[in-house]
Amino acid sequence: MHQMNNLRAVDLNLLVILEALLSERHLSRAAERLHMSQPAVSHALARLRHLLDDPLLLRGKGGFQPTARALELARPLAEALQSVRSVLGGAVFEAATAQRVFRLAMSDYGAALILPALLRRLRVEAPGIDVAVSYASRQAVVAGVQDGEIDLALGVFPQLPEQLHRETLFEETFVCALDPASLAPGESLSLQTYLARPHVLVASGEGGMAAEVDAALAQLGQARRIAVRVPYWTVAPEVVMGTDLILTVARRALHGSAGQGLALCSAPFAIAPFAFEVIRHRRTDGDAGIAWLRAAIATATEPG
Repeated sequence: MHQMNNLRAVDLNLLVILEALLSERHLSRAAERLHMSQPAVSHALARLRHLLDDPLLLRGKGGFQPTARALELARPLAEALQSVRSVLGGAVFEAATAQRVFRLAMSDYGAALILPALLRRLRVEAPGIDVAVSYASRQAVVAGVQDGEIDLALGVFPQLPEQLHRETLFEETFVCALDPASLAPGESLSLQTYLARPHVLVASGEGGMAAEVDAALAQLGQARRIAVRVPYWTVAPEVVMGTDLILTVARRALHGSAGQGLALCSAPFAIAPFAFEVIRHRRTDGDAGIAWLRAAIATATEPG
């Protein structure tokens, strides 16, 4: 059986190719990422199979499926290559000339807050950088960061595996949005009115921000009536207009035109604020590109 016991027998480029194949799980995409021809990547895969005495990747629907051996290798391989890149000068990242795809995960709330300013900066300072944005359940996003399929994820993450790092971008508070015509002149939003009125809830998976509101009400022994559930932050303010509905929402969700025409009131009970965070795997500690992007994201969340 072939074993990788002798480092002199190992071509480091093969390991870089294996990393790309395990990440992309598609021959042509891996070749494009590596700036290599597809036949060259195919030949490298054949050498890797011989070297490791394992098929590594088996053809399946839509691409390759990794073998059990390949899945075992994925994480230590990524961490080892990151260390090598750092030693060999991988800490250098020239934004103006870099060509790279960053894979981000965030909800439409996070995207509305961050992407416009972030992409304006990227187009000026890093025109060769591409961004692929996705979103799934919180559990799936965390798993994607762990597996290396997502570079950075933005959102609310109460619990994380120890391999993941978190950084707070900002602390968010809540506000109640209503149609101004639904309040009498000079009327403030009392708890009695709040409980008597129907509510809009943005259900964006696993409780999310709505859970904080309902938990605060539960502490008072109260509950609100959810008359409308929608999965989108962007439509929720428009649903409120012309109705007696109340939307209790993260304040920044109503930035710019999103809150135009609505009456914004403080909630008539205490709701704990929450931290909006960016998370990453510790394997990216020496990745200067990820560090640059994290700083750009932090700048994009700053007011003004």
